[in-house]
Parts: sequence; C-alpha cells; structure tokens
Amino acid sequence: MAPAIASAGSIFASEYVANFSRSLELISCTGALPFFTAKCLCQNGKRRLSLTTNVYTEGISESRAAQATKWKEKLEPEPDALSILNERIRRDIGNRDSSRTVMDSQEAEKYIQLVKEQQQRGLKKLKGDGEGNPEGFSYKVDPYTLRPGDYVVHKKVGVGRFVGIKYDVSKDSTEPIEYVFIDYADGMAKLPVKQASRLLYRYNLPNETKKPRTLSKLSDTSAWERRRIKGKIAIQKMVVDLMELYLHRLKQKRTPYPKSTGMADFVAQFPYEPTPDQKQAFIDVEKDLTERGTPMDRLICGDVGFGKTEVALRAIFCVVSTGKQAMVLAPTIVLAKQHFDVISERFFRCPYIKVGLLSRFQTKALKEEYLSMIKHGHLDIIVGTHALLGNRVVYNNLGLLVVDEEQRFGVKQKEKIASFKTSVDVLTLSATPIPRTLYLALTGFRDASLISTPPPERVPIKTHLSAYCEEKVLSAIKFELDRGGQVFYVLPRIKGLEEVLQFLEQSFQNVEIAIAHGKQYSKQLEETMEKFAQGEIKILICTNIVESGLDIQNANTIIIQDVQQFGLAQLYQLRGRVGRADKEAYAHLFYPDKSLLSDQALERLAALEDCRDLGQGFQLAERDMGIRGFGNIFGEQQTGDVGNVGIDLFFEMLFESLSKVEEHRLVSVPYQSVQLDVKISPHLPSEYINYLENPMEIISKAERAAEKDIWSLMQFTENLRRQYGKEPPSMEILLKKLYVRRMAADLGITRIYALGKMVGMETNMSRKVFKLMTESMTSDVHRNSLGLKENQITAELLLELPIEQLLNWIFQCLAELHASLPTLVKY
Repeated sequence: MAPAIASAGSIFASEYVANFSRSLELISCTGALPFFTAKCLCQNGKRRLSLTTNVYTEGISESRAAQATKWKEKLEPEPDALSILNERIRRDIGNRDSSRTVMDSQEAEKYIQLVKEQQQRGLKKLKGDGEGNPEGFSYKVDPYTLRPGDYVVHKKVGVGRFVGIKYDVSKDSTEPIEYVFIDYADGMAKLPVKQASRLLYRYNLPNETKKPRTLSKLSDTSAWERRRIKGKIAIQKMVVDLMELYLHRLKQKRTPYPKSTGMADFVAQFPYEPTPDQKQAFIDVEKDLTERGTPMDRLICGDVGFGKTEVALRAIFCVVSTGKQAMVLAPTIVLAKQHFDVISERFFRCPYIKVGLLSRFQTKALKEEYLSMIKHGHLDIIVGTHALLGNRVVYNNLGLLVVDEEQRFGVKQKEKIASFKTSVDVLTLSATPIPRTLYLALTGFRDASLISTPPPERVPIKTHLSAYCEEKVLSAIKFELDRGGQVFYVLPRIKGLEEVLQFLEQSFQNVEIAIAHGKQYSKQLEETMEKFAQGEIKILICTNIVESGLDIQNANTIIIQDVQQFGLAQLYQLRGRVGRADKEAYAHLFYPDKSLLSDQALERLAALEDCRDLGQGFQLAERDMGIRGFGNIFGEQQTGDVGNVGIDLFFEMLFESLSKVEEHRLVSVPYQSVQLDVKISPHLPSEYINYLENPMEIISKAERAAEKDIWSLMQFTENLRRQYGKEPPSMEILLKKLYVRRMAADLGITRIYALGKMVGMETNMSRKVFKLMTESMTSDVHRNSLGLKENQITAELLLELPIEQLLNWIFQCLAELHASLPTLVKY
C-alpha cells in the first residue's frame, strides 16, 4: 500500500467543491436541482464509491421536506465511534474551567518551578522531612509496627493480611532468620524482614480495620498490576488537573498590599500572648499579602480555641486599611453572629471601618439597605452565611474572603468560593479540613499554616464513650451544674429534642433549659443563643447547629446522643464546644446497643477517643480521610481506583507523581502541520447533499472547527447530527479524517502514514510520556501493537487492512491515546 499524501480537510474539501461546482453549472443551464447518487461497485474484491450526477426537473422530484424526513428516518443516530469519542471529550473537557488562560512554554516552565518550590515547602512543614525533598519521601512500613490482622500492600504482589513475624530457616542456610508471613487469597507468603521493609506498605492508617474488596493472588499478579496502574493513572490525572489550576492561579496578578502603619496599634489590642504557631501564622499571612504579587490562598488549620480567628482579624485589617472590602463567610447564622460580635469589638477603635452582618434574621428593608451599602462601598467588612455568595450581593471592591469551616458548605457554595480564588485573597479557617483541603495542604499546592500548640491555660477534654444510660446522663449534668457550669445536649436531628426536654425537666425542675435548632423562628433562635451565652440558660438541647463557633467559656460539659449518626469531623467540632477555659471539660458520647452500629461508625468513635490530646484536629482529619475511603478525596468526583492501592502506596505514588510532573509534559503541534498520508476520498450520497442546506459552508465550518480545537470539532459534529440526523458512512469517513488530524495535533504527531502492514506516526513526545499514554489505554490490541523508536510511533498490524478499515484503526488508536491527555501537562 504506497502512501499518498491526502490532507484530510483541504483534499476532501477541494474534491467536494469541484463536484459541487459541476452541479451549479447544471443548475444555471437547466434551472433544475442537482442530485448526487453514490453507487458502490466492486473491483478486484475491493469496495469503491462511484459518483453519478442526476438532474431532476421541477415538478418531478420529491419535495425537499419529504426527502429530509425520509433521510432522517433512514439513518437514526446510534452509538458509534464518533459519538463515543464526543461523549468522552465532553466529559473530560466540558467540566474544566473554561476561563483558564493559555500559557506558553516559557511561562509554564517558570510557574512549574514555583510549584515545585511550594511543594517542597509544604512537605517540609507538614511532614517533617528535613530537606522537604519529595523524591526521598517514603511511606514504606516498619514490619515490627504491624499487628496480626493488619492489611498490607506488597508493591509487586498486591494486598494481603499480615499474620506475624517469626524465625524460619531458608533453603540456602542453616541459620534461622526472621520472616514476615502474609496471607493472600490463594496461600501464605513469607518475606525476610529486610526485604519486607523495602516492599511493604500499610493498606489502612494505624488503628483502622477497613477491609479491602479482595485479597490479591500469589499465582496471578496481573490483576494487581492492572489495579496499581489504574490507581497510578487516576493519581496522575488529579495531579495534572491540580497543577493546571494552580498555574492558572499563579498567573493572576494583584499589587501587594502596603504594610499598614496602624497594624502595631491593632495588634496591641490582642489581650493574650500568641503561641509560637500563632506567631508563625501571622508572619505567613503578612508575607502572602504584602510581599506576593499573586492572590493568597492559605489554609489556617488549628484546633478549636487555638487562635485562628486572630490570624483572620489581622489579615482583614491589612486589607480594609487600603480601602478594600473583606467578606467573612460562616456556615451557620450562630457562628456568623459570633464573628460579627468579635470583629465589631476589635474594630471598635477604628470608626472609619464599618462592619455589617447580613442574615435571614433581618427585615427586608434592612437587608436591602445593607445590599446597597455593600454595592457602593459603604460597608468595609461583611459577615454572613452563604447568602453572601448570592447573585444579589454585588461587591464594590472585594479584596479578601475569609471562609470558616469550608466543609460545612454545599457543592454549589464550594464552587462559588473556588471562583473567588483567582481574583481575591482567600483565607480558610478549619480545625478539621475537608479531605480535599487536607490533600492540597499535604502536597504543598496550597499554603498551610498549622496552629497545633494550645494556649498555656488550656486543659485536654476528657472523652467518655459508652452505651446510652439515663443514670450516666443525669450524673454528668449534675456534676457540671454543681460546679456552676453549663451543658450542651446534642442530638443528630430535631425529632427527639422535645422528648429529651421533658426527661430533663423532670430531673432538674429549677434549672433553665431551652431548645435550639435551625428550623426555629430567627428571633427565637437568636434570643435562645444570647441567653445561653449570658449564662441565663443552663442546659441547651440542640442539633449540630452549635457545631462551629460558639465560644462559651462557662459551658464545659457536652453530651452527644446517638453518636453513630454524626461524621467524625462533626463529632470533633462538637466536642470542641467545651474546654475553652481553664476548667477541665468533659465530652460524653452515647450510642445505642453496639449491635446496631456499622463497622465504620465504630471505627469513627474509636478514632475520636484515641485523639484526646489537644491539637490533633489535623491528624484526625487525615484519619477521617482514610476511613471515608478515597472515593471523594478530590472534590466531588468519585474515584474508587485510588483506594484500591491502599493509603501508604497511594501517598508514595502521589508524591512521586508530583515530584516528576514536569517529565510528563506534552507539546502539541499546529493542526495545519499534520500530514495524513492515507489515500481515501469518498463521495457523499446525493440524497444527503441535497438535504444539507449549504453544503459548501458546512464543509468549511468543519475544517475551521477542526483547526481550532477538539472541543469545537465535537460541537460541530453534534450540531450537524442534531440538525440533519446521522451522517452516511462516506461523511463519517470525512469527519474521521478531521478528527484524526486534530487528535494528532494535540498529541504532538506531525505525520501519519501506512506502509503495508505497518502504521507510522512521527512525533516529538518523550519515552516517559509515551509509556504513561500506553499504560492509560484500555485496549490491549492497540497497546500491545505500539512502540516508540527514534521519534516514531510504529504499529505492526496482523494483516494489510482495506483503506477504510485502516482509517478506522488509526482513529480508534488515536482516540485511546488522546484519552490520556488529562494525565499530561500540556504546555
């Protein structure tokens, strides 16, 4: 099969135009409508298309509308190679941020270096690696720390169950040595301890017993290899997407804030001596705002009562002093009100700075007045709940967004928060970060300041976990009331609050008891919370509306009923409502009969009881991340592949992927530079041509769409099918030629040709990029046939294919390679 150069767009367009021009001559001579008919002939055993032109005079031919109906009925769209590819393109590209700007390679190189430096700083700070070097970071386990029954991962064999360590004699020696014994699905394996320490990883975090879906087989490691590669590809996709988001954010510019002359006076109002971690957080945030030329996106992770709010207050002062606005976003109105009170008190000596609270508790008139003040810049600090993210709130000059407890917001609110991050400085406060936030912090793609040292006067909270018992409940409440304190009594839902109220009123008849939940009238809820804060109400029976905020010094006992209904992060936050003063605090967690609890609920409770010391919110979040599984670690997308490899191997693969991300860069080529040396020039059926409203314009549009990008070509094809129905085979071939050239351009392939049974593709891609691409392929047939040698991808086919089948093979192969693009940095 000799190669003959046939540029897909220009050649088929010129042939089509030539045929179409002949038809126009017929029209001018006869006034008739041309109608092309394609005949399929056989010659030497091969199919070819023959085009004949028939002219129908007016009055004899079928009406255009009738033909259109007939055509659409004849070719109803069915799932085919093009529609499957389009669906994948829509899934991969459609959900991405369309506002991301394009970078040239020099810019990308500069930003990638910044990312690497950032990542190393993150590793150094968060994982205690002295050099902050990700390449030297290992999650391999010390076999002596394992307990019988722990699940482990052998890098080459897969998931097994640790049995124990004992001495045994090897075949080549008489001296007994220590072996690690591991149970697999089809037998027991033993490894010398030295070898095990190089190859074994934990499947779970310590003290967890989450079971893997299956144990691996010693006799067949191919299933584990597929599982490992699948996890690796999933991680690589996440890393690249994160890299591109981060690069996009680094490209945004803003002028650094000047150092405020009034900051020293503002700082002097802080009545406590900052802890060392707090001091470092102050320095980190000040540098972000006054020395950097890109928007801040910093996570302040500190236990409840450790001083995160003071860090936010200083950031707010720095920004509003320059005439910009600051927004403080809280998940509940109770917490928003508390923030408003604290901010108002701290900014009392700055009369030129106006603070406002926007909430559903306000009258419509007051709300409208505040909206107008925000729009015209008459409010400097705006505090509120997710209402602040609504379309009606228009900011005059927003400079800073402070988000408290981001995990409490819904998906849409999180997306809105994310949209702010490219234009304003963002400070996120959290004692238990959401898994995604934690992940960003761990990998250094997001600045994080950890406040893990408690204020000197803080005392750890004593946690008691037990089955529900009325006597224990009454005893705990009586103890707190006798020492002059107050009590939180928390239930997972509104139903049941009244029942508890009746029970407690019988036992504590002269004690003020009240109910609080989110469905109450706004004024009633606000009054109840105010009375509790003032000490008038001694026992507050409530839902988890009190989970965040609420700094009430005198409340030092919390009772949580039906703990199995709460998430680990929620329980940790609820427990943090007490122990804010120098009094010893108590958290009593009650569950119904243990037989009613799921394994996951029991794991959560055990983890919470283990973390009794102060400052463990961050470690707890890491554990929670492991318990939840990796399904929703990266935003809302479900990716079960990650969990398949176990937590330690996952993190090692993650750091390896991050440290080598620049090795997986792919440089595309211009569409017009791609040569498709496959000779195939089919003609369109006359019925179809007659059906198209403006065939020449449609062909030109197809070419322009392909030249622009794959998304435009996908949209063109879908619109064509929507308007005219499924195209005939010959038109499908023409479209496939466009897709082949477009995908080749995206993949850095400049020429595709065929010689007998061999298909060649000239390319600029590196061997590492090619390896990652082929590992991503789902088709063994395509993967096994491809090789890379001296800037050429070659494929040996089993036999020489007819020309149409050859084009289809090339199309399918490129579609598989193209599907790996989300795993590559495309600069």
